[in-house]
Amino acid sequence: MALVKVREVLEECCEGKRVSIRGWVYRKREGKEMIFLLVRDSTAFIQCTVRRSSPAWNVAERLTIESSLTLEGVAKQDKRAPGGYEISVDSISIIGLAEVFPIAKDKSEEFIRDIRHLWLRSRRMNLVMKVRADVLDFAREYFKAQDFIEVSPPMFISAAVEGGSTLFGLKYFDQDLYLTQSSQLYLEILIYSLENVYCIAPSFRAEKSRTIRHLTEYWHIEGEWPFADMNDLMRFEEGLMAHVCQSAADKCKKEFEELGADITKVAQVRAPFPRITYTEAIEKLKTKNPKLTWGDDLGYEDEKALADEFGKPFFVYDYPTAIKAFYCKTYRDKPEVAMSVDMMVPRIGEISTGGAREDDKDMLIKRIREMGLNEKDYDWYLDLRRYGTVPHVGFGMGLERLLTWMLDLENIIDAIPFPRTTRRFYP
Repeated sequence: MALVKVREVLEECCEGKRVSIRGWVYRKREGKEMIFLLVRDSTAFIQCTVRRSSPAWNVAERLTIESSLTLEGVAKQDKRAPGGYEISVDSISIIGLAEVFPIAKDKSEEFIRDIRHLWLRSRRMNLVMKVRADVLDFAREYFKAQDFIEVSPPMFISAAVEGGSTLFGLKYFDQDLYLTQSSQLYLEILIYSLENVYCIAPSFRAEKSRTIRHLTEYWHIEGEWPFADMNDLMRFEEGLMAHVCQSAADKCKKEFEELGADITKVAQVRAPFPRITYTEAIEKLKTKNPKLTWGDDLGYEDEKALADEFGKPFFVYDYPTAIKAFYCKTYRDKPEVAMSVDMMVPRIGEISTGGAREDDKDMLIKRIREMGLNEKDYDWYLDLRRYGTVPHVGFGMGLERLLTWMLDLENIIDAIPFPRTTRRFYP
């Protein structure tokens, strides 16, 4: 008999039909005359019952939690069963008999994090990973609709993109290299050939922050394109965010519902987003943080306070040049202000950073020198300004921060299969 997925049994009218499924034992409850098995595969759960009179009884007695199996039986409707269907089983074949599964006896947060390789089998993580995959699809849909081309930048880099203090150094044969903090500089190379480009790739930051929004390895949704300004950038970003959120609200309803996430806030994301300058943000925050002055970088609590006030995605733009990277373009009449913009959301704060890139070779050299960087390390980057320079913009959005906000996750580590933090790198 052909195997079917559990979801097919639940969604297609299988009343009275003989079916065969394959999966794992998620739960087991034994009675004198009946054994109840909750069996899962990648698509869903289904209740399976084995009567004492069934030829499968002896095999069912041997089953343990997380044992893999195939089974056959007759599907029938039962409103009391999860999903409204159950399978009356008459045949079971054990594929892999599991040892005593550790999660059954301990579900503390610390323990769950220690055995991530097993916790990924949980229904919660199953659902989060599915939404994650869909969000990546939705992001790619938007980029493609805007005529962007996906590219593949390197993970090994020779010079810092962001601050040098957050670089992971490594030995590359006989050279000292680093893990990339962002693919931005390499995307800038490709705009001179392909124009509108993007990538979805890992980035690495050696930040020692321990908040609900920090990972040392995370996935970056980054875009870069020429002949554009700050208004073009913000319009693109809010369009991307709105498309991802509305698509998720439309196509991931079951996952949101089962996760207990607020789908309404996601469905209501619409462009245009509110915009305030950094200067206006400082004025708003002074009542809550009197020590904050113009020129200070906004901390997590500052960003969260701002975001909670708006209650939805919004932009903060025109930051002080002194707290931004060397490649940020500045206003010629206000060199102390950089054309940089962050998108923020409630509870999380900043989820993306972008801006206009300095396209003047001499100004870029000046900024590199001011920041004490080695000019030779960026000679290839300066070549982009020597040969056909153009005004251009770009941004990077943290996928895990986006998911943490969308799905109301308690911590960013639940937005990625294998989280890497200052203390966690196993398995």
